[in-house]
Amino acid sequence: MNLIITIVTITALLSVILAMVSFWLPQMTPDHEKLSPYECGFDPLGSARLPFSLRFFLVAILFLLFDLEIALLLPLPWGNQTATPETTFFWASAVLIILTLGLIYEWIQGGLEWAE
Repeated sequence: MNLIITIVTITALLSVILAMVSFWLPQMTPDHEKLSPYECGFDPLGSARLPFSLRFFLVAILFLLFDLEIALLLPLPWGNQTATPETTFFWASAVLIILTLGLIYEWIQGGLEWAE
């Protein structure tokens, strides 16, 4: 019991010390060199913020959706505890049909067109 209390106390003290150090370190005043932007030795000519393609974001979200769908459907035959294999096949087919209908809807709406 004493060992557990000692370990918890040391952990709590270490956490408090690290939190206090992390609050004190940023308050040091940086000089002019640290405040200036560094881009491979060149002065920055424009803004560092680049425009973000909303089409790319949509395609990336669709990729993640279908990647997650595959990750969930692959272990389905081994992890599903249904009464019959036909029930497992039915639910897997239902998920695939819903995702296919969503993909067709995105395709018809023009969400997959990269260039307009």
